[in-house]
Amino acid sequence: MRKGQTESGAKKVAIVQVLIAALLFSTGGLLIKMVPWPALAISASRGFVASAMMFCFIKARGWRFRLEKPAFITALFMGTTLTLFVAANKMTTAANAIVLQYISPVFILLLSVLFLHQKLKKADVLVVAVTFCGIALFFFDQLSVDGTVGNLLAILSGLALAALYVAVGEIEEEVRYTGLMLGHLLTGLIGLPVLLFQRPEITPAAVGCILALGIAQVGIPYILLSMAMRRCSALTCNLVGIIEPLLNPVWVFLATKEMPGAFALVGGLLVIISVTAWCVWNDRQEEKERQKENAAA
Repeated sequence: MRKGQTESGAKKVAIVQVLIAALLFSTGGLLIKMVPWPALAISASRGFVASAMMFCFIKARGWRFRLEKPAFITALFMGTTLTLFVAANKMTTAANAIVLQYISPVFILLLSVLFLHQKLKKADVLVVAVTFCGIALFFFDQLSVDGTVGNLLAILSGLALAALYVAVGEIEEEVRYTGLMLGHLLTGLIGLPVLLFQRPEITPAAVGCILALGIAQVGIPYILLSMAMRRCSALTCNLVGIIEPLLNPVWVFLATKEMPGAFALVGGLLVIISVTAWCVWNDRQEEKERQKENAAA
């Protein structure tokens, strides 16, 4: 088999991995809604299950646990992202929580400008403006205190996820998986006091949902996504990943009839379309710059 054919096949496998990961991620809103526990109790239980699964995966691959600075930074921001997202799902609609977290690429852009001194292009300014207009629309539907706080937590979840990418960047595989394991473990430790002192009611349904959250909703998807990132471009991962914010509220609606408001729907479309279009444009600009550099060399 030719090398090109082998690489093409590997990329197709990677795309399927991202697709499966996005589908599994999209079940988070529904599963979180189905567990009648406090948000921190849910995120803690899910975190412990996911960290145990990640531990087994690392051992099965024969990798080392790389307790290095990038792994701890990954754990800090990943634990923050996961905890805030669960809390947001409990306080606002699942659609709001996932779409507002989806703005993380825009936060990556802004953080890169602030801390990496990256220059803004006209298209960058446009996507920031349109995205923040979309975000503003979410708050017209959320007139309650819980709804407003939930939206803010979802935005902070997206900010924490963006900070992870800016602070860590490209890291070795063993370090990345160690960081993911520690991040899930940190999520568990953050909510442990709630588990110990509030003692949520243990039912078969609740335990089943927690296991599904830890194994199928975050454990397997993060493993698949990390494997796919070696073969897929960031653009491909982002485009296939659109499935998550699109399907997440669908599962919740089918099970609970929860619907985002009209303003949130319009805002969500603005956010998804603008962020996706910007990712496509940015990827093309980077490709053109690479071609110029190769031609000059």
